[in-house]
Amino acid sequence: MVFLGYHASHEQLPPSALLTAVQDAEAAGFDGAMCSDHLAPWGVRQGESGYAWSWLGAALARTSFSFGVVTAPGQRYHPVIAAQAIGTLEEMFPGRFWACLGSGEAMNEHVTGDPWPPKGFRDDRLDESHDVISRLLAGEEVSHEGTVRVHRARLWSRPAEPPPLFAAAVASETAAHVAGWADGLVTVAQDRAALEDVVAAYRGAGGRGPLALQTHVALAEDRETALAIVRDQWRHAAVTGPRLWDVEQPEDFDAAAKGVDDETLLKSVLIASDARDLAAQIVERADAGFDRIYLHHVGKEQGPFIERAQRELLPALRELLP
Repeated sequence: MVFLGYHASHEQLPPSALLTAVQDAEAAGFDGAMCSDHLAPWGVRQGESGYAWSWLGAALARTSFSFGVVTAPGQRYHPVIAAQAIGTLEEMFPGRFWACLGSGEAMNEHVTGDPWPPKGFRDDRLDESHDVISRLLAGEEVSHEGTVRVHRARLWSRPAEPPPLFAAAVASETAAHVAGWADGLVTVAQDRAALEDVVAAYRGAGGRGPLALQTHVALAEDRETALAIVRDQWRHAAVTGPRLWDVEQPEDFDAAAKGVDDETLLKSVLIASDARDLAAQIVERADAGFDRIYLHHVGKEQGPFIERAQRELLPALRELLP
């Protein structure tokens, strides 16, 4: 059975409200949850961005299912600090936590004042950061000289077993690049052909472990209401890579997405008024080879979505998925 998870959006809800939402999601029958680790929202109207690591401790303590976080070691976080955060959560909640490592976005990383490097450098930095983190979690004393520098670091509080370290990838080239070290892959919903390319690139390069698909959706009483939610909260979806990784401020995302047409927005968000119709759209993408699906309702009101997910959407997905 495909794993059906809930995506907790720090960029849209205050941490306290998001904690309630994730507890409701578990009660509604979701199999687990994930979140992203952002310093800023994608747009001004989203208006939030709580600290994921503080929140994860509370969320894991208040629930009993698994959690993951997408984070970017190397600039805003030194990889030794990232390893300490990862190790602490897994020690406290064994078998329930995973981390997904990515090369980051300027909107979160520019605040250090260091130059935002080109993609090739960021990929190298990610590889080195993963190496440092995994060695620390294994109990080694680590020194390293490269895109990151480490001097005789050691984790004193470690889990009995290191948690999985997944990789984040949107493009097939990145998926192939990380396949040598990742314990699994997390990507975002695109058209079916692009998703098939990502899966083939990762598996073809020897990639192992689960394939997780984060899927942005808007489920509302009618299609126009769902579309209005996307226009209000998820317009930045019109800004795609590589430009996506280089924008610094929420106001800049808003400006870049100004005047974008609905057809462009709906390439990144699935909308429906009927839960079974939405389930069919999700399955069409999940069939590209994914074991896990994390659903993100892009509206700020999570209660009605979670209620309909329990009553309609999750049963439909479990019926339609293999």
